[in-house]
Amino acid sequence: MPDQFIGGRWTAAADGQRREIRCPADGTLVATVDEGGPKDAAAAVGAARSAYDDGPWPGTPAAERGALLLRVADLLVRDTEALARAESLDTGKRLVESVYDMGDIANCFRYFGNLAASGGTDRVVDTGQPGIESVVRHEPVGVCALITPWNYPLLQTAWKVAPALAAGNTFVLKPSELTPHTAIHLMRLLAEAGLPDGAANLTLGTGPLVGAPLTEDPRVDLVSFTGGLITGRRIMAAAAPTVKKIALELGGKNPNIVFSDAEFDTAVDHALTAVFLHSGQVCSAGARLLVQNDLHDRFVDELVARARRIPLGGPFDEHARTGPLISAAHRAKIAAYVETGLAEGAVLRCGGGPPQDPALRDGFYYLPTVLDECTPDMSVIHDESFGPVLTVERFRDEDEAVRLANDTVYGLAGAVWTEDAEKAHRVAARMRAGTVWINDFHPYVPQAEWGGMKQSGVGRELGPAGLAEYQEAKHVWRNTAPRPQRWFE
Repeated sequence: MPDQFIGGRWTAAADGQRREIRCPADGTLVATVDEGGPKDAAAAVGAARSAYDDGPWPGTPAAERGALLLRVADLLVRDTEALARAESLDTGKRLVESVYDMGDIANCFRYFGNLAASGGTDRVVDTGQPGIESVVRHEPVGVCALITPWNYPLLQTAWKVAPALAAGNTFVLKPSELTPHTAIHLMRLLAEAGLPDGAANLTLGTGPLVGAPLTEDPRVDLVSFTGGLITGRRIMAAAAPTVKKIALELGGKNPNIVFSDAEFDTAVDHALTAVFLHSGQVCSAGARLLVQNDLHDRFVDELVARARRIPLGGPFDEHARTGPLISAAHRAKIAAYVETGLAEGAVLRCGGGPPQDPALRDGFYYLPTVLDECTPDMSVIHDESFGPVLTVERFRDEDEAVRLANDTVYGLAGAVWTEDAEKAHRVAARMRAGTVWINDFHPYVPQAEWGGMKQSGVGRELGPAGLAEYQEAKHVWRNTAPRPQRWFE
């Protein structure tokens, strides 16, 4: 069966290309899928454009759109096991993590389904003038190109697809060419839920051959992208000639600040989870640990001892606590990053290479790594590794902690650990990041906005603002008793 979904039909790649998908945990073949190109991207945009201009979905009442999304949420729950297995095979992620993600994905569709069904986005404006009816209405943007990454394939897809459909848009989805299977499955669920043909389109392939044509196509009204900063800059440039709306989430170099009065055991535990969950392949990973001077030695010693004990393994290894990297190329990038840090003067406390366990030799594993005694002049403090590498910096006081935390072009997330609530809120207020956790790391809910400041991106996902990204505001003014103005008499 073909793997692309265009105009309500499953379609093979126009040029007949196929790609092997192999599990990063052991290199075994998962499946072969269609590998699309510019022709497929153009066909998908054409289907989405026709469905928006002439199809029923944009004019479907908001309550009905919301009801469909709620049906999708139920279908996601029904298919949790199959979806989680597919995601783990594509990414190498532990199955327990993929199952957890499926619950969050269903909740995302449920949130936007309820938000759409509630209506209430129109706003009556009191002009103070008799005989005038003034309303601001929110309408769909149009055709959306949704480009998603490989680390959380279906979760990042849900963050885009759910609000796009809730607002009444049509879309073309391009998942990472490395992890396509849950996106394929989602297309089946949308069709099963009753979404009209052409409202949802899926085309597979690489960024240069599929993603770039989507961002450049004048028939596309909005581009939403989650991925790397360099690609994000290219998308901004490609969208400029037709002045498309853009929503970009471009990663981060996220500081995790630990003051000396933090609850020790909990802060150490969360510092490990912050950076080593999913082998650090998380845009909000707490890859920068900032520890107050008088706590540093004890804290880092304990963290390193625990990091050395983290068991690695594949998706279905019940003893594993983290898994492989996505590819050999990505592992080589991580290795080069660590080598650069050591050359710059960082102290290697643990890790620094692949494991020696012969049972893991066929996968793309890299040991949890801690680089201590890092300083702001080092590139490893400023560059995103997107892997299981923690850099450790010292700070003296509150002001220095904030200065170091903000010394980055990124601004996605960060955390503050202290038992002093007033200090915690002071520091959180001064941190330039879209999400700040106090005595916690990583949680999010679909009701609250997610996104970055500075070069971590443009716009927001989730929450009411996440829906607004996919809407246009239109002011409608009605004069109920028009009369001649006689301005030019």
